[in-house]
Amino acid sequence: MRVMIFGCGYSGQAIANSYQAAGTVCGTARSAEKASQLTQAGINGFIFDGTEFSPELLAELKEITHLIQSIPPGKDGDPLLKLITGRLSALCPKLEWIGYLSTVGVYGDHGGGWVTEETPGSPILGRSIDRIDTEEAWTHEAEQAQVTVAVLRLSGIYGPGRNAFVNLARGTARRIIKKNQVFNRIRVEDIGEAALFLGHGRMRGIFNVTDDEPAPPQDVILEAARLMGVEPPPEHDFETAEMTPMARSFYGANKRVSNAKIKDAGFRFRFPNYHMSLEQLWRDGIWRG
Repeated sequence: MRVMIFGCGYSGQAIANSYQAAGTVCGTARSAEKASQLTQAGINGFIFDGTEFSPELLAELKEITHLIQSIPPGKDGDPLLKLITGRLSALCPKLEWIGYLSTVGVYGDHGGGWVTEETPGSPILGRSIDRIDTEEAWTHEAEQAQVTVAVLRLSGIYGPGRNAFVNLARGTARRIIKKNQVFNRIRVEDIGEAALFLGHGRMRGIFNVTDDEPAPPQDVILEAARLMGVEPPPEHDFETAEMTPMARSFYGANKRVSNAKIKDAGFRFRFPNYHMSLEQLWRDGIWRG
């Protein structure tokens, strides 16, 4: 197994860590410095700024069996898709599986109701609309090249270095209260293991990669504060709280996301709920990253 992870950032490096025992792992970064950091971490680093493939990257693409696209679409769409459309078989003749990292934001707002992979996409934000289009484009491109593709729809990502403990320590944690609002979330390590599980089995289709327990965001802050032994921040009503337009927009989509499909396929989450996950981050002292 030889994998190339485009956009080897926070989630991409977790995926790389999961794949390292299974074969050769490569990843891209936008600068030479970050590519070198990947190489130092045991990931063969390549530079990719979204405009063209270097000769070294083109040579590596000839050998890969698994491709994971973690770069979100920009103003001009998916930068990788623009370069490989109609050329995937020629560029990657040994390719067997593609994993595309998407978001549960594509489901839009369901008033706190449950959604599954069968729920039609109804995104309310422009960036999520772009995701739906990109999912479909990757699926079409893979079918044309006769390559299996899986879409991993991710919920709110957290883990070492990115979590409620960090926000509390920095003084940036906020308890925003919006009645009946819930969110799903996912530990970054579980993203890595899910990508390996789907890639190893060359599975196709859409999979929600998310935890078992959609919950109000303020409850996560309270639990983290309890574990730290600190006073939680005060409550702020959503309607009157000072928030950036981006932060406020997240509260426009209220839903509970089911992960039954990937579990029925045989996958088991290491961190199925935020209670045990926060406890492990705190107990093992890895919350700082």
